Amino acid sequence: MSKLWGGRFAKSTDVMVEEFTSSISFDSRMYSQDIAGSIAHATMLATCGIISQEDAKLIIDGLKGILADIEAGNFSFEVSLEDIHMNIEKRLTERIGAAGGRLHTARSRNDQVALDTHMYARGQVAEIAKLLFDLEQAILDTAHKYPEVIMPGYTHLQRAQPILFSHHMLAYFFMLERDFRRLGGVWESADIMPLGAGALAGTTFPIDREQVARELNFGRIYENSLDAVSDRDYILEFLSFASILMMHLSRLSEEIILWSSTEFSFIELDDAHCTGSSIMPQKKNPDVAELVRGKTGRVFGHLMAMLTVTKGLPLAYNKDLQEDKEGLFDTIDTVKFSLTVYAAMLRGMKVNAGAMRQALKTDFSNATDMADYLVKKGLPFRQAHEVVGKCVAYCLSEQKTLTDLTLEQFKEFSPLFAADIIEAISIETCVGARNSLGGTAPTQVGQTVLIAKSVMEKQQKRLDMYTKTTL
Repeated sequence: MSKLWGGRFAKSTDVMVEEFTSSISFDSRMYSQDIAGSIAHATMLATCGIISQEDAKLIIDGLKGILADIEAGNFSFEVSLEDIHMNIEKRLTERIGAAGGRLHTARSRNDQVALDTHMYARGQVAEIAKLLFDLEQAILDTAHKYPEVIMPGYTHLQRAQPILFSHHMLAYFFMLERDFRRLGGVWESADIMPLGAGALAGTTFPIDREQVARELNFGRIYENSLDAVSDRDYILEFLSFASILMMHLSRLSEEIILWSSTEFSFIELDDAHCTGSSIMPQKKNPDVAELVRGKTGRVFGHLMAMLTVTKGLPLAYNKDLQEDKEGLFDTIDTVKFSLTVYAAMLRGMKVNAGAMRQALKTDFSNATDMADYLVKKGLPFRQAHEVVGKCVAYCLSEQKTLTDLTLEQFKEFSPLFAADIIEAISIETCVGARNSLGGTAPTQVGQTVLIAKSVMEKQQKRLDMYTKTTL
């Protein structure tokens, strides 16, 4: 098949080279963006008098017909035509004749693919923002569902201090809140219109780039044509956002995997979000959490791959940049799957408050509060730390907990202990006493919930803007 760019060539492209250089197997998913961009371009060309209004109407009607064919499954993409742009342009010319050949006036595939990818990325940001918002809501709902449940808090995966389960979950809410803000940065970088840059230097035709930007709801236009066709920062920023998001989900996955184990038994996942074993009938495996944890690695890999692809590229366009899409598309699919399934899994999760409480009864997570008690009685903290450390050592040797000690035994370690020590180191007191800003006390967690709700109100406005702007 003759190429749309084949005038300079005397020999046909090797079949193996066609397959190697073709991108239609993956960039076909940008068909709607390619057609929308072409319609805006044709409209502008006619407005500027570069093509006739009659040709523009033929082009636009033809493109709409091709869009209908693709969406109905009546369009065959051909590897020999390399990419989504040439597949659509070839079909358009077959449909409407010479007018189809005028569509590519004042543009190059370099700025065309940049436009398509910007539009696609912007649309996916809008979709992912909705899914991220829903997961934040699922976390907030989970925290609200278990407001009084107390669990062991950990450092070094060792029990450290008692905290509210809701406090623990809200930590992930604010991780995702930062992810949402980072995603907003991706939107800003994707919301720049590159069409009109041509191959690299602009065009000799009197085009109106502002009109195209308005047609496609872009907030800005690239000021430099070289930058317009070679910039992939918005893709790198998306992959960076996605990597940090998946890291956060992987951390939560690790905790869910631990908590759902028999050794912890802090939670139980719904049967719908677990699988069994082909050999061990008793097994209930947290596969969703494990898969999200595992898929994090491939997202990291796509970020590293894209950084490597772009690190040594001279300006402007190079074929290396075709490698930007497969990793981007796979990351988008992975993130959307992970967010969707994670929200459903959290909503089906049950918290075993009794198991958490039992864990607290057998540990020394109230030891810090015991030291604070002595400090409030006038003992310097380092001395108080040593006294409590000796109490803990004694309890370990006698297989006791701190609350098992009698007042007489407490006084053997320090005369400052009084009858109120047991109340001072009760789990509820330990949690309630941490009333500093951002702490785990119920009053503080209640304020944090209000802050989280305010955050989501602001995010909703952002979502509305994305929905309104995205074609």
